[in-house]
Amino acid sequence: MGCQKKVDFSPRPLNLDRAVCYVCKMGITDQRFAVQAISPQGDVFWFDDVGCFVEFMNYPEWKEKQMDKGMVWIGDMNTGKWIDARKAKYVFGVETPMGYGYGAVADTTGVDTVYTFQQVVERIRAGKTMREEFLKKMKGKMKHEPTAEHPQEMK
Repeated sequence: MGCQKKVDFSPRPLNLDRAVCYVCKMGITDQRFAVQAISPQGDVFWFDDVGCFVEFMNYPEWKEKQMDKGMVWIGDMNTGKWIDARKAKYVFGVETPMGYGYGAVADTTGVDTVYTFQQVVERIRAGKTMREEFLKKMKGKMKHEPTAEHPQEMK
């Protein structure tokens, strides 16, 4: 009866030629680590690493768009297929696009240690990532030092 639009929370196809991480502004090149968050209004936010998504949870848009009531999909690091990020299990110690080190898996066969989504959020916020090593490795490859003018190189 009302004019409310029904939101499609199904995963969107990833356009590797156009998708850019909302946080670090890097092009998304690997669906195995990509994240897409769909707001209750139907807005889609893309991220190249679960760590960037966790950073987004601190942005004003998170509360404004009521993202906690939306849907979050992440690529399975083994298959690239979209899985529910909040129900997925995560492994640590994986080389990821932004160096946070967490990959989602649907199948945990043969995996010794797995983390829940909430545990990954807490670990990333506590600094339990591979970012330090990643940034050291990337520093030598940067054209210039990270600055406010080049935030994509700060993340």
